[in-house]
Amino acid sequence: MTTFQNEVADEHASATGGIPGQTADVLILPAEVERDLNESDGSLGSLGRPFDRRNPFFVGMAGAFGVAVAYVVFRGIADITSVLVVVGLALFIAIGLNPIIDRLIARSLSRGAAVAIVTFGFVLIVGVFVVVATPPITHEFHVLVTSYPRYKADLIAGRGWAGRLMLKLHLTGYLNGKSKIELPVAGGMLGAGKALLSVGVATVSVVALTVYFLIALPGVKNLWLSLIVRSRRERVALLTDEVFDRVGGFMLGNLFTSLISAVGTYIWLVAFGVPYALLLALVVAVLDLIPMVGSTIAGVIVSLVALTKGLPVGIATAAFYITYRFLEDYLLNPRVMKHTVKVSPGLTIIATLVGGSLLGIIGALIAIPIAATIHLLLEEVAFPRQNRR
Repeated sequence: MTTFQNEVADEHASATGGIPGQTADVLILPAEVERDLNESDGSLGSLGRPFDRRNPFFVGMAGAFGVAVAYVVFRGIADITSVLVVVGLALFIAIGLNPIIDRLIARSLSRGAAVAIVTFGFVLIVGVFVVVATPPITHEFHVLVTSYPRYKADLIAGRGWAGRLMLKLHLTGYLNGKSKIELPVAGGMLGAGKALLSVGVATVSVVALTVYFLIALPGVKNLWLSLIVRSRRERVALLTDEVFDRVGGFMLGNLFTSLISAVGTYIWLVAFGVPYALLLALVVAVLDLIPMVGSTIAGVIVSLVALTKGLPVGIATAAFYITYRFLEDYLLNPRVMKHTVKVSPGLTIIATLVGGSLLGIIGALIAIPIAATIHLLLEEVAFPRQNRR
């Protein structure tokens, strides 16, 4: 035997309890080692020692390669964050609308027909909003363009409450041309165009993916359950159904609170004769779907429009929305979520604040269902396991 063969035999004998230095006629080598030893005899010389995987160089290379792979993975995820947000939002909306689909299916409708009805209802609501919003917006834009010279002259002369405010703040110089303000008009218009295009593409993508998820949601659920071990699949299926029910409850509860805000806004504006009451009520209903901050934005918009009927009406409208926001955010909305999502009012407020801080409007929208899911998993999985110990 060669020197390398003797060393391999000694190592094998030491590992198996044999006697080092024993000849090959009584030593049984593994098939892989014997094949490698036989193939090593040739003109190119014999094989060297096996590479030691505990060598610092090997450990360092393996660690560096692992870090590089992790960096590529996380960098790829960061690059497609916007796409993942769109997909996640569409899936969230589809899960929220799934209870409506199930109720329609229970009335002997196919899933495709139920999805078509829900999609038609959504398109109808958008169409009504466009029909109601287009005439007043067009009219006000025309009035603003034609009346701008008169408004500017009144502000420069200090007429009206806005003109007096401009005089006190010494802002009239920016209107009569004595002070210059350089605005990046071209860049601003280009940036606004890009933003509108991005929002439009994202909206169309969310709608299309929502319709797709509504149709394919049973298949998505089966795919998810197929990844679970068979022994735990039934329990995971029950937990998944409960999560779907809570997300759907959140969606229906959010629509309920938005409807209340729209009706209250319409009654208030009609009572004080504020123009475009129906349009503003629809705007409030849409914005109120965003927890915590939606009602604030809606209140600012409605209060500014109410100023057209005079300063007292504008102040009264602002006070009305401040009061309503307190009642909705801290009394109505938490109680509705407690019965639909089964989350305590305190956790609802905390989840909304945390979600808004992390992902903005989308984070505030999905924060409560995520909190409900975490709460469910803690109650059904983590707490019972801790109590058994």
